[in-house]
Amino acid sequence: MHVALLYFDGCPNWRLADDRLREALVRAGREDVVVEHRQVATPEEAEAMQFRGSPTLLVDGRDPFLDWDSPVGLSCRVYRIGDRLAGAPTVEQLIAVLR
Repeated sequence: MHVALLYFDGCPNWRLADDRLREALVRAGREDVVVEHRQVATPEEAEAMQFRGSPTLLVDGRDPFLDWDSPVGLSCRVYRIGDRLAGAPTVEQLIAVLR
């Protein structure tokens, strides 16, 4: 399994997402997985990667939380958690996509 965490400099939530991702990997028994961190630095990179905001998680090259209506670009991303929005997926949401 290949896991990448994409973010832009200044994103207030990518470190929270990283912490939750690491916890999810441990709880899912996937401590063997190395997380690649990729900074998206320019609007052109965001466009080329179809980057839909920071933080973005890719599992084997696929965005398990993809919302096609989200804009492409250097922006903060939100995740639906029940009836609210948050800046990073929960540990439970991450475990579900890592199994």
